[in-house]
Amino acid sequence: MGIRLRSTRLSPARQTVAAALLVAVVVTAVVANRPAGAGDGPPGGAYVPFAALPAAAPEPRPGPDAATGSWTVECGRNERGHYNTDNVVTSPGLVGGAHHTHDHVGNTTTSALSTDASLAAAPTTCTGGDRSAYFWPVLRRLDRKGADAGSHGGGRHGNTGRILVPSQVRIAYLGNPAAQVLPYPAGLRMITGDPVAATTTDTNVRARWGCSVDPGRSTTRYPRCPEGSALTRTLSFPSCWNGLHPDSGNHRTHIVHPDAAGNCPPATFPVPRLRITLSYELPDGVPFAVDSFPEQRRDPRTDHAMYAGALPERARTEMADCLNEGRHCRG
Repeated sequence: MGIRLRSTRLSPARQTVAAALLVAVVVTAVVANRPAGAGDGPPGGAYVPFAALPAAAPEPRPGPDAATGSWTVECGRNERGHYNTDNVVTSPGLVGGAHHTHDHVGNTTTSALSTDASLAAAPTTCTGGDRSAYFWPVLRRLDRKGADAGSHGGGRHGNTGRILVPSQVRIAYLGNPAAQVLPYPAGLRMITGDPVAATTTDTNVRARWGCSVDPGRSTTRYPRCPEGSALTRTLSFPSCWNGLHPDSGNHRTHIVHPDAAGNCPPATFPVPRLRITLSYELPDGVPFAVDSFPEQRRDPRTDHAMYAGALPERARTEMADCLNEGRHCRG
């Protein structure tokens, strides 16, 4: 007999938790039936030599109304070791719902149980009092054993290897080449990338892997960087907001990406474009892979990141003014 969920009797918050629980059940079933060793590393075709990376795409030319400034904030490299398998953006209230481990900077209390109020009251690793939560799946060195080899989100879910601490984390908010930007709304939630890209389509893939020797070139696969060059991950968030809601049911439709020229779709408005760039120092030829859901087999296309905003109203306004006036500011 099938099970029918009568969602009309659930509040929106309970519907979100119910959906997340259903995902957790499905993923748990996959883990239970996974062949021994499956998911421990991506297939060989996931790696590509640096020489095969395409040339950098040209940046769009700024128009007369462009917002050309930048706002950068220093939040550290997660030296505190703030890791968990939660995702307050897509699975609020569901502890351990990610089935892979997230790296956190910014808000020091971020978990599945976080709320706007708890984030606003918490300490932060960011300068300027930015209590926003920034997080992404960890990268691991596969020729080393991880401390969580037998743990949920780690080896139990196929995410083996030693977690790597980035050598650099750069958080920048950029303007828009076509128009002035509005400030972020309070409590904004965002996702970039697609954690299930290996088993769906490439529609939401935003993975950008590269090498510091030529940062403009990138690929959706793992590059083999030249000796002396750091491996990079660039995570660019959507920046065309519907002007109404800080979140949406699928956590995507309230804020979308602009086109290649920076133009936003109808009925959306430009807001600051968050870009996170991660760098890792790895010896030449060392195997590595990003954490993923077990059935995604650590595919590089599944790279993604999350943002839960907790920046005070005054700072959000100052950020938009900085970008619109073409200044380069530090939060």
